[in-house]
Amino acid sequence: MDIEKVFHMVGGNGETSYAANSSLQKRAIDLVKHITTDSIVDLYLATTPQKMAIADLGCSSGKNTLSMIGEIIDAIDRARRKLMVTNKNTEIQVFLNDLPSNDFNSIFSAWPDFCREKLNSKCNGRNDRSQKPPFVCIAGVPGSFYGRLFPSDSLHFIHSSFGLHWLSRVPPAIYDENGKSINKGKIYISESSPPLVSEAYLMQFQEDFSLFLRSRSLELKSGGRMVLILLGRTDPHHTHSANSLLWELLSRSFAILVSQGDIDEEKLDSYEIHFYAPSKEEIEEEVRKEGSFAIDQFELFEVENNIDNAAGSTATYGTTVATTVRAIQESLIRLHFGEHIVDDLFGIYGRLIDEEKAKGEIKPVAFILSMRKKI
Repeated sequence: MDIEKVFHMVGGNGETSYAANSSLQKRAIDLVKHITTDSIVDLYLATTPQKMAIADLGCSSGKNTLSMIGEIIDAIDRARRKLMVTNKNTEIQVFLNDLPSNDFNSIFSAWPDFCREKLNSKCNGRNDRSQKPPFVCIAGVPGSFYGRLFPSDSLHFIHSSFGLHWLSRVPPAIYDENGKSINKGKIYISESSPPLVSEAYLMQFQEDFSLFLRSRSLELKSGGRMVLILLGRTDPHHTHSANSLLWELLSRSFAILVSQGDIDEEKLDSYEIHFYAPSKEEIEEEVRKEGSFAIDQFELFEVENNIDNAAGSTATYGTTVATTVRAIQESLIRLHFGEHIVDDLFGIYGRLIDEEKAKGEIKPVAFILSMRKKI
């Protein structure tokens, strides 16, 4: 598969859309949003720019996208008021980036209401009308963040949440000379995977993350900031993590469909995910080798597994996680296996997750890094 062309979250606002099934990501982002806002406040106080350029990389679609932009705008506005900047209107250019097949239209459709509710209501609620709200404009930037996206020295701040654990491609080193996967029957690193599989995934992460850092170092202004949130792991062994467990359960769900005759075994053997959960040490090593950034904060946190069901909903934790993963993976699964398996696959997946959770908590680990470009 050409990941850049076909990978995208399920668009729109329907029952299986990413917009309707991204509450777990939202909860995680909210848990550490103070680090993001503190970083941008520090940047503003240090530079007091009249014009700011901000990029959200891997923005996806739905309420999480504009929610994070709103937090960033609020942080800038607080910093302006702290400095009593009342005689000029700060201008903020927001660039939203994702792969070309992303549902940018739903973001742009929601933008006028967001501005009216977020910016104008804030201004109308102030006693001091001399403090003008920032002027904010928005633009979509389609393309992979594993490479250049913006002109040199053009950005002040970069944010990316839950995007960098997605690799640019399935590691080519997991295929033999005949193009067959050496990771037979599995879709990710598992206990039964040959050692070459984990080595291949690590090499692909190193290649991708170093390119990401190199590209951003050219695009950020001197002293610019970058905040990244991504899934990771704390154990040297890839399989000793909740992230790995969730992929193992999806592999088992596929295997059940194979046993029922709904999927050809050969089809399963040729399907791999382009995901990698790095360790803290692996991330730090790539930052050190690239050399353009200093890490200000590097925090580990758990993605909480409590769920907030809508009124009247009886969805279990397993169902919630399954629909979340479906909103992310459905585009690739439909293309590879066909759409006829999707409902059954994720029904099985949800049940397996609930069975596993009954044995103990499932808490995926994530990292947040706050970095600055060196002078």
